[in-house]
Amino acid sequence: MPAQLAPGVWGVVPTPFLGSALEVDEPSLARLAKHYERIGATGLTVLGVFGEAARLSTEERRTVLEAVVDAVDLPLVVGVTALATAPVLEEARLAREVAGDRLAGVMVQINSPDPQVVATHLNAVHDATGAGIVVQDYPETSRVTIRTPDLVRAVRAVPSTIAVKAEAPPTPATVALLTTELDVPVFGGLGGLGLLDELAAGAAGAMTGFSCPEGLIACVEAWRSGGYEAAREAYLPYLPLVNFEAQARIGLALRKEAVRRRGLIMESGVRPPAAQLPEALVPQLERHLAALPKEVR
Repeated sequence: MPAQLAPGVWGVVPTPFLGSALEVDEPSLARLAKHYERIGATGLTVLGVFGEAARLSTEERRTVLEAVVDAVDLPLVVGVTALATAPVLEEARLAREVAGDRLAGVMVQINSPDPQVVATHLNAVHDATGAGIVVQDYPETSRVTIRTPDLVRAVRAVPSTIAVKAEAPPTPATVALLTTELDVPVFGGLGGLGLLDELAAGAAGAMTGFSCPEGLIACVEAWRSGGYEAAREAYLPYLPLVNFEAQARIGLALRKEAVRRRGLIMESGVRPPAAQLPEALVPQLERHLAALPKEVR
């Protein structure tokens, strides 16, 4: 069976675009991936929701994967966007083809409230590709809600599961049950909004998009060395920005603009139908960025 995901922070990489045609910006993508590697990310998650994978063509997904594989040596979790098994298999095969032995796993969304349907789906992905499965429970994106006990049943029936990404609020309660009932690592998401409580509930770390992943890494490392109080202290400087970026509809645009203002990508456009950043929010974003620790501005 594939190895379980290592604990820590798996940074979710946004896809930078250039110009009015919103073409994939490969140099910025490479720069961003190298930044994650430099600051100590455990691995990278590519083609996730933050990467706007659902808005990319197959060839663009290939371009993104190749750019990241060429830029860094980190292990990769590659997201797939479809819910039906046949298109998921196509995406997963592409991930295996491009990433090769760098592929730590494919991240597959829950596609049914029925645990047997989910298990059959996930087992089919592993059987076709040999890839480890990161089970993503993210009803805001998938529009599928599964009861946590049924999620446990589904995961138990998928021996190739290497991690669960829990993004169905309230996440601390879900993480607590999953970590009690399962023998696989559970990671928090949702921009790091519940990270402190998720760690307290047993999470192995974070796998999420945030414009300052340094804060996620500082929090997780402090938790390991000093527990809740140390993690809280490490995370406090970042929490206003975490909260600001978590706004519905415009969170993606906020995060990408923050990444651009940090000098990590050239431009910060989002693909329709994602919402653009309202100009009125830019001064507030600037204030949040200016309040960050000097070493990460």
